[in-house]
Amino acid sequence: MNYNVSILIVMISYMTFIITWGIYQGRKVKNSSDFAIAGRNLPGWVAALSERATGESSWALLGLPGAAYATGLLEVWTAIGCVFGIIFAWIILAWRLREEAAKYKTDTFTDYIAQKHGEVGKWIRIVGSFTIVFFFFFYVGAQFLGGGKTLENLFGIDRTIGMLIVVLLVVPYTIYGGFRSVTYTDVIQAIVMIITLIIAPIAGIIYLKNQPEGVLYASSISEALAKAGDSYNTMVGGANVVEGSKLSDFLISVFPNSLNMVKGLGAGIIIASAFSWFFGYLGGQPQLSMRFMAISDTKNAKQARNIGVAWTIIAYIGALMIGWIGIAIFGPDGLKDQETVMPEVLTKLFNPFLAGILITGVLAAIISTANSLLILSATELSENLIKPMRKDKGKVQNSLLQSRIITALLSVVALVLAYFSPSDLIYKIVGYVWAGIGSTFSVVIMLTLFWKKYHGRAVILTIITGLFFTIFWIQSGLDEIISARFVTFVVALIVAIAGTYLLPSGKRK
Repeated sequence: MNYNVSILIVMISYMTFIITWGIYQGRKVKNSSDFAIAGRNLPGWVAALSERATGESSWALLGLPGAAYATGLLEVWTAIGCVFGIIFAWIILAWRLREEAAKYKTDTFTDYIAQKHGEVGKWIRIVGSFTIVFFFFFYVGAQFLGGGKTLENLFGIDRTIGMLIVVLLVVPYTIYGGFRSVTYTDVIQAIVMIITLIIAPIAGIIYLKNQPEGVLYASSISEALAKAGDSYNTMVGGANVVEGSKLSDFLISVFPNSLNMVKGLGAGIIIASAFSWFFGYLGGQPQLSMRFMAISDTKNAKQARNIGVAWTIIAYIGALMIGWIGIAIFGPDGLKDQETVMPEVLTKLFNPFLAGILITGVLAAIISTANSLLILSATELSENLIKPMRKDKGKVQNSLLQSRIITALLSVVALVLAYFSPSDLIYKIVGYVWAGIGSTFSVVIMLTLFWKKYHGRAVILTIITGLFFTIFWIQSGLDEIISARFVTFVVALIVAIAGTYLLPSGKRK
């Protein structure tokens, strides 16, 4: 049987199971609260695996291995930033957000912020929901793009057709079962993903050692990184900033006679930009915070914390290693698209049946995040923008139908944006969203939880600043000098503190 046909059969079987499971869970959805947040009654293990599957999307199984393949050891800083952020979120924020959601009986992310800062709650809902939906169109599009890349790479399917196939796989059970279907299918996705990220690096190391000399680019990860050049074999990245980039041009213009200064500052800026993924995990990613808010009780929150932290550490080590194994197998210039390194490595290492199961882990990551983002965007629009304007607010079935229709419409818009996206790098697209949403709302959530003086008017100012500053920073090209993820967080924090003292405050609950 043809290799790709074998993989296809496995993937079709898996997706059939996932869709069936999602529809089964959707039968338990009776109202808009079930659709939006599963009635705030998730077991800890479900919340943890769902949060991790959602957080580690096509970015972690395509984007991060691709970046590790393209840059070598430098990408360790990205992993460190993400892992520290996730650990902080689970240990410090998860149980607090769960208790706050229960206290205010909130069904959406911005609804919690609005109720906490009740004096301008209406405007927080409007501004917050608009900002989330605006950026999440691109985030969902990145997942569709990741699916299209995977199917194109494996089966030669046109990327646009591949994206359409992913939409048809994601949307039906998401529309039907909402947050409940999404979280319970995420459990399966997270298990497949972590198996992939454990087995593939181990098999890759064994494969490298057992190949005759000269067949591969290198026989080990360390040899591959050393052979690829100095820029691959260092965590400081200094060699990458001497020439040929906007960062190097900027630093050389400021310090024209000091190459050492250029190298030192350049290395620091590159490390800070890579580590800056940390800031998005401080409560600022609504699709992740909603998992915290949906946990049933404090005991389950502790269980979720332990599972979430362990899963994260294992997964990030595996993702980096797959990228580096790709260098050893194909060489640093051996792949046309760096973000195909994961499926390329898997098809090289395993027989069709096992490769099909593991490559499904890539689609699992894509689907788990795409459906989570669709649900969150739909509920933000439905509950915070459309529902308050309706006259039949009390009719449960109408609210549920409204949420389902909006979910379908948003998926179409996201598909169109993915098709016309100015960038085909998932890593880059997700990085933009991480700045506009993660860095901005992390400031809002952290100050809301830990600073009593922070008030609603300052919240609105923070969100608006984060939205427009991120767009400005990226469109101006300054993101190529220092990441918008880092700068947006700093600017949003300064504006939040200044706004708290300078703007008149209202009552806070």
